[in-house]
Amino acid sequence: MPLNIDPQQILLHWMNLAILIGGLYLLLYKPVKQFMEKREAHYKDLDAQAAEKLAQAEQFKAQCQAKLDGADEEIRQARAKAQQTAQQAAQEQLDQAEAQAQHILAKARTEAEQSRERALRESQREMRELAAKAAKKLAAQPGADLFDRFLDLTEGGGQHEGR
Repeated sequence: MPLNIDPQQILLHWMNLAILIGGLYLLLYKPVKQFMEKREAHYKDLDAQAAEKLAQAEQFKAQCQAKLDGADEEIRQARAKAQQTAQQAAQEQLDQAEAQAQHILAKARTEAEQSRERALRESQREMRELAAKAAKKLAAQPGADLFDRFLDLTEGGGQHEGR
């Protein structure tokens, strides 16, 4: 054979190559492919879990925001209610103070009226006593006109008592 080429040798080399490729396929390619598929599935699961957790986090964030908005509204309502209560309490205190002032004024007016009436009664009593004393003095002195002497005594404020 020219160039020392043996067809049987070539066929054997081809068979060795086929066995080698088949062995490598079974030993390396298939396990590597399975490993890669498992790895891909694992990362897809991780990605799905991350997306799910992200969705849960977004949902939780939305719930928290809604609660915060609700809390803000409750705080605003509580503040308005407290302000209204404070205004009512202040108004009640003002009303009570006004009623108390009216009561004090009425009491003061009553006391002033009573005091005035008492002073008037006292002055009338004193005037009666003075008139009685003057009448006794006039009656005790004989001869003069009693009415003129009474007028002199009252106008003079008792300066003519010794006459």
